[in-house]
Amino acid sequence: MERSAIQMDMKFAANHVGGTLVERVMHAIRQRIAGRTLTPGAKLPSIRSLASTMEVSKSTIVEAYDRLAAEGVIQSRRGSGFYVAGHLPPLSLTEIEPQLDRAIDPLWVSRMSLDASADMAKPGCGWLPPLWMPEQGIRRALRALARADNASLTDYASPLGLKPLRQLLSRRMAEHGVEAAPDQVMLTESGTQAIDLLCRFLIEPGDAVIVDDPCYFNFHALLKAHRAKVIGVPYTPAGPDLERFAEALHEHHPRLYITNSALHNPTGAVISPVTAHRLLKLAEQHDLTIIEDDIFADFEHEPAPRLAAFDGLDRVVHIGSFSKSLSASIRCGFIAARRDWIEGLVDIRIATSFGGGQLSAELVLFMLKDGTYRKHMDALRTRLARSMSETGVRLKALGLTPWIEPQGGMFLWSKLPDGADAAKIARYGLAEGIIFAPGNVFSQSQSANSYMRFNVAQCTDPHIFQVLQSALMSP
Repeated sequence: MERSAIQMDMKFAANHVGGTLVERVMHAIRQRIAGRTLTPGAKLPSIRSLASTMEVSKSTIVEAYDRLAAEGVIQSRRGSGFYVAGHLPPLSLTEIEPQLDRAIDPLWVSRMSLDASADMAKPGCGWLPPLWMPEQGIRRALRALARADNASLTDYASPLGLKPLRQLLSRRMAEHGVEAAPDQVMLTESGTQAIDLLCRFLIEPGDAVIVDDPCYFNFHALLKAHRAKVIGVPYTPAGPDLERFAEALHEHHPRLYITNSALHNPTGAVISPVTAHRLLKLAEQHDLTIIEDDIFADFEHEPAPRLAAFDGLDRVVHIGSFSKSLSASIRCGFIAARRDWIEGLVDIRIATSFGGGQLSAELVLFMLKDGTYRKHMDALRTRLARSMSETGVRLKALGLTPWIEPQGGMFLWSKLPDGADAAKIARYGLAEGIIFAPGNVFSQSQSANSYMRFNVAQCTDPHIFQVLQSALMSP
């Protein structure tokens, strides 16, 4: 990263922490080192330039540098300046960005949702309640697999993953217009692992990556782990704002764009065919690769346009998983990509996790083939549509306005009444045993504090709306 950009990051970070001016400068520098923006041996800005950027005195910078040098964080080289010391602390994702209010910290919200007790309401989480999952079908599949041969129960899967499941996934993708032969499909443990492998394969630290604003909050956390420069582009009901997207391409020269083209998370929007075609033209002009996260495909009532279908898996990589629709405990996802990329992805898969989970793949295959999954999803779509309507009515009665009326799925992205603060509501809800998802969790620009995402499947408890009403009325 250019030194001017480092200085601006330091200034932004310093303005968001307390303590003395010296302590704020020290915190900003430590933060850049923890986030790998400043690496061992990197030269720090001069005392004069950093003082000017941070709008503090030169003596403040001198004292900060002296203290950091005494701690061994940086080193002074006579006549040359100050440099980062020759060792790195462990990577801390919470230090990569300026410290956020914990109510809008994506990692904290995820932890709270995952660690919550069974009796804690989670309208802000991103998955279905256990009772909405096909428990009896899973048990039946497990009993059948218990009689399988030893290899299915105990051995590693092949590097690409279970071939019969890849063949079935190939046929299922074709129903959405995505032509991917079985040898273009690699199984993964999840959609998150799929994106992680693709980031390892396609980008280097410091590369720019475009995400939607708002977008699924774990995209932010995952890209931080890869030390990418995250660029948010406003999302509209028809897809990304193409004018702003083009500006980001010219200014930042990104390597990747990660998105949901169907049943977008958190908004529930669907990309339009016109936007999809124009987006792909921009991608071609700027040599941009697109990761199309399609984990909500089976929640659709009517198939939406797929970027991978228009593109033919040239510069679009298509991923999916069954964590949201079948079971989060059965870890099974997939990547569909160009043939010449699959071998490299397999190598990274072996290097990072060796073999795949054959038992999970066998279980998913069994449930897809015996009709359990199809019947489950047919019923689930109907149930979600009913909950979407009921939740929308309850939210509107409290003064919240849906951003759009989603065509399916579980998420309702809603605008709060004027003057309401989503982070404040999240803190209030937590004190009452309810986990909400405030809008800025999903926003790279932190411009969505007047929005919240509601998981309609997790909104059946009337107490949620009583607490929300009280939070809205609280001074």
